[in-house]
Order: sequence, then structure tokens, then C-alpha cells
Amino acid sequence: MPVVTIYYDRLGKLLGRKVSKEKIVSTLPFLGLDIEEEGKDHINVEYSPNRPDFSTDYGIALALQGLLGIKTGIQPLRIGKGSAVVRVDRSVAKIRPFLVAVEARGGRLDDETIRQMIAMQEDLHNGLGRRRKKVSIGMHDLDKIKLPLVYKAVDRKHRFVPLGSPQEMSVSEILEGTETGMAYGNLLLGNKKVPVIMDSLGKTISFPPIINSKLTEVTTGSKNLFVEVTASDREAAEDTLAVMAQALQNAGFKILSVRITGFRNSTPRFKSRKMILDPSLVNGVLGLDLSKAQMVNSLRKNRLDARARGKQILCTIPRYRTDIFGPVDLAEEVALGYGIPNLQPTVPPAGVAGQKNPVTVAMEGARETMVGLGYLEVMNFGLVGRQTLYDFTKRNSSDILSVADSKSQEHQILRDLLLPGLIETLSRNIHEPYPQKIFETGTVFKKASPVSEEIHLACVSAHNDVGFTEMKSVLQSFLKSGFDITCTTKISQDPMFVDGRTADIIIGGKKVGIVGEVSPEVSANFKMRVPIAAFEIKLTGLIFD
Repeated sequence: MPVVTIYYDRLGKLLGRKVSKEKIVSTLPFLGLDIEEEGKDHINVEYSPNRPDFSTDYGIALALQGLLGIKTGIQPLRIGKGSAVVRVDRSVAKIRPFLVAVEARGGRLDDETIRQMIAMQEDLHNGLGRRRKKVSIGMHDLDKIKLPLVYKAVDRKHRFVPLGSPQEMSVSEILEGTETGMAYGNLLLGNKKVPVIMDSLGKTISFPPIINSKLTEVTTGSKNLFVEVTASDREAAEDTLAVMAQALQNAGFKILSVRITGFRNSTPRFKSRKMILDPSLVNGVLGLDLSKAQMVNSLRKNRLDARARGKQILCTIPRYRTDIFGPVDLAEEVALGYGIPNLQPTVPPAGVAGQKNPVTVAMEGARETMVGLGYLEVMNFGLVGRQTLYDFTKRNSSDILSVADSKSQEHQILRDLLLPGLIETLSRNIHEPYPQKIFETGTVFKKASPVSEEIHLACVSAHNDVGFTEMKSVLQSFLKSGFDITCTTKISQDPMFVDGRTADIIIGGKKVGIVGEVSPEVSANFKMRVPIAAFEIKLTGLIFD
């Protein structure tokens, strides 16, 4: 999760009122912010990617003002009419077709504000931008640009001085010899030409999605900015620019529109959205009995606008709040504005004493058995990335189950296997001593009509002497000592495992899992330096129904 550093003295100025450190620290978690570290003059907080407006202290201060009652209601994004024009050429249509932009004038930048803006850019690149594949952002010193601009495609011999370089380079040299070029050059594979933004003098100001030009580098002396977003998806581009524009407005800049002309593009409009909320839905979700007036007040404390209209509530949502999709999201906003500490637990009326579900009992037994065999339990997310689940493991992705509108590239696919996540966990702990032995129990999802769920157990062991025999022994010990079940193995093939050292797990004549030595190629994809052996077995229908 991304982290933002908040300095107390700076935050006090943004809030417009002196607030004690204790009050700030106690309130931040009720915005959904996790406290990572507390210092004498600062606090580091972790925010969810579904709230990109929290990527700077400006956005966090805006939300805090509401919960603390300093300022409530919507802070609209005010965009004046600017004179800048960008023409989008047809040549970028099949590369990166969309561009939106704004001018930000009359502000003042210090080192911390620049650091915050750069950090926000990278967070937006990784979240809404899907690691720049969907969206990339450029922020430029407007006074160094000769308007109007053109967004077009050029060949790879095109030359300019990239940001961070003392000399002119060709596009090919940038892609092969710079850090960002090597990291994101794959986004332009298959295209002989690449997109650039050029001013009226023919000078390059940006090479999206790779790097900006040194010519337009933003410094503490920059008073007027030009912010452009190029994208493969127009809505994502406007979402991203709205977040950037709101932060710059909060930083003291006057935001002006940029007229976009040319192929499939038009000037964006950042209007607030309207949504109707049924009070009975809110009370039903939260288990409360709030009046419409209380709900309106709670919504306004979350920097939304709301008013009662008959039996319903009309809500106005600012353009930068990309996380609100429907009424249930607004019910959550009501809960936050009402105050999480004010939500009192109630004991449901029941005539019998509660007891553990048989599945829970069986799973506890499975975990205790694995711990007894010397393995450490880990817990991974049910949503993973395509690269981890399929690309690195060489598995067939034809039955992929992806979620709509995921805000993170690493959390967009419902896992159908536990092992890829366990191997990724190993890859993030290569600095720890070996042997490393870990396991996980959890739900996997199978494509069917409807989608089915199963509970699996997966286990991995990583050290120089690990092999098929060790892992088969662990498997048999788990089944026999934990559940008095005997299994057999049958040689098989699987893209994740080494041929000749892979077997299906057979119980009662049916295949219930796989055991073997992980392929060196798969291990290398995860940057693992030691051999790995593993097994995964379906527990549903085996130790419980």
C-alpha cells in the first residue's frame, strides 16, 4: 500500500486551525488511513489505492477538516477558461489515443510540495494508471513552453534531452539506457513510432508514458504549471487529472482548462455527480435509526454535499471522488461522518449458545498439523495479479476470473490456486535465512456457472537440498497424522513443476491435488535463487463437506 508522510506543522496550516497531535493521530484511522510510523514532527500513513485523493497531505487535510468539523460540504473543483490548446494528431490513434490537460497558474512551490506532487504522480501511475499502461502523467513548467502544443507520433530516431540527463538522446537510447525507459518501454512494444508532445517551436516537452523533457522541469521557481495526462482510456485519464487538479487547487494554484482538439479528443469537463440515496438503505446497512438530517450532516462531514428531497437525499459528489460507485458507498460515508466510535455493538437475541462451524474445526486441525510439521502459516489476498497467477507460473489463463474496475493491478484476478501467491511470498523474503517453509489455507475460485469456491491447502519448502521426496513425505504426514487419510501419487505433468518430478495426489481414486519440484524457470521468474518443492491439495470434500 502507498504511504504518505504528513508533517504536523504543515498540516496545521492546511487545516486552518491548530489541532493537537493526539487528535490528529486518533482521527486519521477513521478516514481509512493506517498509521505506519509516528515521529516527533511527522507521521507516516498508509492509504488504500481506492482513495487516490489521499496521495498528498492536501487531500488528507481536506478530509480531516470535515471529520473535525472545521469545514464541511463539498469543495468544488473550480476551473476557469484558459487559452492553451493541444491538438491530437491521428498518428497516435493506435498507440495512446487520449489526452487531457489543465493549466495551474499563480501558485508557489516549496521542496515538500514538489516532493508530494511527484509522489502523487507515481501513486496514480501505479493505481489508476495500472503502472502507466492505462494512464501516464506529465507535470511541466508552463513558462518554458511555447503554445500551442501538438500530440503526435514520431520515429525512434527522434531526439531530445530527457529529464535527469545532461545530454540529448534518441528515443531508442532512452528506452534502452534510462531507468524509466527500461521499466516501461514494454508498453510501446510493437509500435514503430512513439507518442510525444511538442510545442510550437518544435521542442519536445514529453515522451509519454516514459519520461518528460528536461526543458520543462518543475522547480521551486516554477509559478505556472502545465499538467497533461495521456491514456488508453478516456475516463481513466479524466479521473486522474481531476485528482491532480484538486490537489493543485488546494496547493494554491488557479486551475484553467486546456482546449483539446483533433482525433477522437475533446476538452474535458470535470462536473460533480449527483446520486440519490434512500435513507432506509443506510439504516438497514448500518443497523441504525438515523434521521435524514443526521445523514445529511454526516455526508457533509465527508466533504460531500447533501440535502433532503422528499423521502430521499440528493448527494453531490466531487469529480475527484472516484471511489464512490453507488448507494452502499454513500452509506459508508454516512458511517464515517456519524463516527465509527458511535457505532455500538449489540448482542443479537438468540435462544441457543453459539458453537464453531464444523468447517472451522476442520481447518483449525489442518493448520495445527502443518505447524506441528514445522511450517509457518501465511495469509495472502484472494485477489492477485495476472503476472503472479499466470505469467510467471506459465499456467493457462483461459479460465481467468477478473473483477471489474479494480483500482490495483496486483488485486484484479480471483485466484484459482494458492501456490503462486506462496512462491511470491518467498520471493519477497530472499533476504531471510533458509530453509524457508510456509503454508496457506484459503479459498480459491473456479470458473463455472455460477462461479464455485473451494478451500485448498498449499505448502512450499525452499532450501538447497529440497526435493520431491521431502514434499511427498510432508504431504503424507499431514494427511495421516491429522486426518488418518492415506494417499497415493501418480506421475503427471504441470507447467509449474519439473517433468519427472511431478505427481497428482490421488485419494479414493480421485485427483485432489499436485505435488512436485517447482520448475527452475518459474523460480527464476520470481527471482528465487534456491530450489522449491511444493504441494497443493483440495480440502473441500476431503476433511469436510
